Amino acid sequence: MADLDPQTTPAWQALERLAGRYALGFDLREAFAAEPNRFQQHSVRAPHMLVDLSKNLWDEPVVEQLLALAMQMGLPERRNQLLNGEIVNQTEHQAALHASLRLAFTSGSEPASPAMAQHCADLSAMLAMAETIRADATVHDVVHIGIGGSSLGPELALQALRPYWRTQQRIHVVSNLDGHDLAETLAQCHPAHTLFIAASKSWSTFETLQNLRSASGWLRQSGINPADRVVAITAKPNAAQAAGLKHILRMPADLGGRYSVWSAVGLPVAVAIGEAGFRELLAGAAAMDAHFAQAPLAQNAPVLLGLLDVWYSSFLHMPSRCVAPYHHRLRRLPAYLQQLDMESNGKTVRQNGDAVGYATGMALWGEAGTNGQHAFFQWLHQGAQRTPVEFVAARQAEHALPGHHTPLLANAVAQAQALMLGSKAGPGQLTGHQDFPGNRPSTFLLLDGPLSPPALGALLALYEHRTFVSGVVWGINSFDQWGVELGKLLAKDILQRVPGGHWQGLDASTAGLLNAACVASEAHS
Repeated sequence: MADLDPQTTPAWQALERLAGRYALGFDLREAFAAEPNRFQQHSVRAPHMLVDLSKNLWDEPVVEQLLALAMQMGLPERRNQLLNGEIVNQTEHQAALHASLRLAFTSGSEPASPAMAQHCADLSAMLAMAETIRADATVHDVVHIGIGGSSLGPELALQALRPYWRTQQRIHVVSNLDGHDLAETLAQCHPAHTLFIAASKSWSTFETLQNLRSASGWLRQSGINPADRVVAITAKPNAAQAAGLKHILRMPADLGGRYSVWSAVGLPVAVAIGEAGFRELLAGAAAMDAHFAQAPLAQNAPVLLGLLDVWYSSFLHMPSRCVAPYHHRLRRLPAYLQQLDMESNGKTVRQNGDAVGYATGMALWGEAGTNGQHAFFQWLHQGAQRTPVEFVAARQAEHALPGHHTPLLANAVAQAQALMLGSKAGPGQLTGHQDFPGNRPSTFLLLDGPLSPPALGALLALYEHRTFVSGVVWGINSFDQWGVELGKLLAKDILQRVPGGHWQGLDASTAGLLNAACVASEAHS
């Protein structure tokens, strides 16, 4: 299946024939008028949530062909390979262990292999260390240093689960190479009462190691040995040990950074919400794993969402998707999903290296509601391009302030309704200026209750599997990320040139920018 071009499948060709009508001639308002049960027919239940797909530019003929396309591209077989911990990342000859690790750790049964038993033991060691840190009265601040998935996952979970924190310790996340990030955090901390966590799977991530070097220097200035106040999380424990560190947690090498919050990289989250809370987070994700594994494709939430992304990107040629979480604690969800989806599926070659002849991953962007309503929602409602919007909300709030949550939910539902229905300018209004075209698609994810650890776990696993589904259908590898490497290599070359100002051989723009930057700053430092 890895060599199969989806364009050659019968279902792809059928979808191309359907695309014209659904791009231009399909009207959601007419669809709802003709189908009284459209909401029921195009909504699915999944663990901890309802997924409403009824306001999208599709109908049964499209869904049937998308499901056929999934079968023709071998999705069930590929899904089993993923969930069984088999090789799915062909270019790096690796598995992707996030789901199988969750299954093994939460099932209570004996792990299927010695390697998985070790991974589960490493996760147990992390949870034990988290309890030790929480009980340490000398630790007032925990500073987690990482970048990409090593920071986005923990940062999102820490914010999302704030009401479930079981510690008075302050927990910070530092990721940016820009020293302002670390400096502003250190200004809030005292060296004698600060613990650092450094997460780097390869133990070669430049940004993380530079921030760790600076943090270590800050500790030494107060006479503190960094080895006593740094926890390393890596798949290369020997490298961390060689750097003089003694508190080391292992993460699996076959676990991509964007899935690493489920591993020892989740240490700051476990410190915050405790072992029981972290186990609930894992259990919620495992429940979604089971849904993905067992639900029929036609009622499978990650499958339908992944196929919807294929439909919008490859057939209706929509280049982006807006994510609007109507929950303040999910304000980092768009950034988290940018890495999860765009790093996974921003590809131009199929598994066998052949160029794709179709659009693959979409650009993701967004902002928490209701803030976005006062910014880019103007463009969503009246802009020249149609962009699918994804609303995420929770039925219950975890604050006691009256007059907030019901209006918040009302706004989320109303925005989805307005995108679909639109309206014509009435008497006394400005024709054109106050016309809303409507027929603009949206999806609504409604959590059954509050944004609890199990609900967050299920939500993140839903997005992980959705991304995998679309990658399988496109025939691409969703688990490598070669696109991030070139800039890193060029940065190393530039850093070597900076001390002497050697710009020879560079293009004029790069040389000019470096000359201007190095004259104006201490770039050589």
